[in-house]
Amino acid sequence: MSFLSLENLKVAYGKNTVLEDFNLSINQGEFVSLLGPSGCGKTTTLRSIAGFVKAQKGKIMFKGQDFTDVPVHKKHFGFVFQNYALFPHLNVFDNVAFGLKMQKTAEKEIKERVEKMIELVGLSGFLKRYPAELSGGQQQRVALARALVIEPDLLLLDEPLSNLDAKLRVEMRVEIRNIQQKLGLTTVYVTHDQEECFSISDRVVVMKDGEIEQLDSPEKIYRKPETEFVADFVGFENFFDLFQAEEAFKTAKGELFKVSSADLNTNIDKFRASIRPNDIEITLAGGEEKENTISGEIKISTFLGEKYQYNVKTEYGEFVVNAATEKRIENNKKVNLYFPEEKIILVREE
Repeated sequence: MSFLSLENLKVAYGKNTVLEDFNLSINQGEFVSLLGPSGCGKTTTLRSIAGFVKAQKGKIMFKGQDFTDVPVHKKHFGFVFQNYALFPHLNVFDNVAFGLKMQKTAEKEIKERVEKMIELVGLSGFLKRYPAELSGGQQQRVALARALVIEPDLLLLDEPLSNLDAKLRVEMRVEIRNIQQKLGLTTVYVTHDQEECFSISDRVVVMKDGEIEQLDSPEKIYRKPETEFVADFVGFENFFDLFQAEEAFKTAKGELFKVSSADLNTNIDKFRASIRPNDIEITLAGGEEKENTISGEIKISTFLGEKYQYNVKTEYGEFVVNAATEKRIENNKKVNLYFPEEKIILVREE
């Protein structure tokens, strides 16, 4: 039995249906992230679990009990908001202690638990400061401590790092993962940042238009996306069609291609192929012709620091290539693009 499960959930705002027949199961102790572009339904999913949004249909089951209509204040869940939602008139101690006071916890226990949690998030010495006297990262730690101090059955985080600068986001995502693992706390995390998501999650739910495109480990989603949408979302910018041939594939123009990960024992004739910009090898035209090669012409070259990025026009459309060449290949130069067979993936076309 799943620790948390959403069963055929439907959530709509007026006539706008966000989730329809949505199903998701999460195991105890897991860190599961909901990943996707704005408007895909990830925050609505989280807020439905929390009880801030009411489902029109379906069930939310938690530890074997129906939690669909249980109000927020009766769920023992911790929630961290995107804007932290700290009380400006309360100092750090009182912000963190708020939930315990609402539960009428004894004062001695409140003091012990708050001080322990403040130490865990690295804010010892800040107990008497007010939110306005704290940096963004410190405010985020206070919000996390407030959610954790009640020892919740489930931790829900809604893009908690989006207001922080890049360096602090990296530090805080590591901190959140460390705390989650120390406490063994089941966690659902919403983000649109794939790097952030992949670095801390046990499993990732990639969402599009209120549906799950792929649910898998971060490694599997990054290396073997199943659909064109997921591939594009995780950095496979180049897409082209391949057709099945004997023991290999060919392009629409007849060039032979090999794909090491492909299953040729299928009745499908046409496949959608993709490759990352970093994995295409680019050379000036005129070299030895070989399999998995397409000819083209440089249209735009951009300096990225360690690499150059080239937009290459070909018979099959434009390809983006990132190459660590010592010297820039000038615009309008004829080039060959080599696609290593182990770097090509086949995905479901949208």
